[in-house]
Amino acid sequence: MKFTKRDLFFSIITGFTTGFIAWRIFIFLNVPTTYRICDLGLCWPRYSISWLWLVVIVPVLWILGINLGYFLGRWFGFFNQFGKFSAIGFTNAAVDFGILNLLIFYSGAASGVLFSVFKGISFVVAAIHSYLWNKYWVFDVAKNGAGRQEFFKFFGITVLALLINVAAASIVVNIIGPQFDLTGEAWANVGAVIGSAVALIVSFVGFRMFVFRK
Repeated sequence: MKFTKRDLFFSIITGFTTGFIAWRIFIFLNVPTTYRICDLGLCWPRYSISWLWLVVIVPVLWILGINLGYFLGRWFGFFNQFGKFSAIGFTNAAVDFGILNLLIFYSGAASGVLFSVFKGISFVVAAIHSYLWNKYWVFDVAKNGAGRQEFFKFFGITVLALLINVAAASIVVNIIGPQFDLTGEAWANVGAVIGSAVALIVSFVGFRMFVFRK
């Protein structure tokens, strides 16, 4: 397999989406853009970073990553899909976090029952996004004729991953609570990262073995 114009187009779309959402999240969380490096008592001049560059950098990384997947696919076939799956995985995480932070921004609730509800909503939106991209691009099984059966399999795995995702994130946020002097909003994102990481494993195994098999 080789990198096609279709891959290029989809890489740019998903990469731009990921970069844009990450940029807005960093602004919402007040992630600093100015840093100063100090070593052995000497401090270098301050330098600034604009997170807006993510909308350019991420699509480039997606293109390089998918090409790397195709290159490694010469020896290990699953890498032909893994490069695209990884790109969509990060894009899904961006969508998940974007919806979550949007709900937190408008409600002001970064913990408690509302957080769990918000995490469930953001995960469902990201799961639908994941289904469409994995079906039509990553695994390319749009014409396998298994519409209804495929949907119910996807739904079952998604519900399982949703429960695991929300449970893991809620434990981190509501039981463990903020650590390392992080704000409630920042810790909510830590919980989301852990929940997404656990759910990613469940989703990948389920999608590859039970849903999108050709």
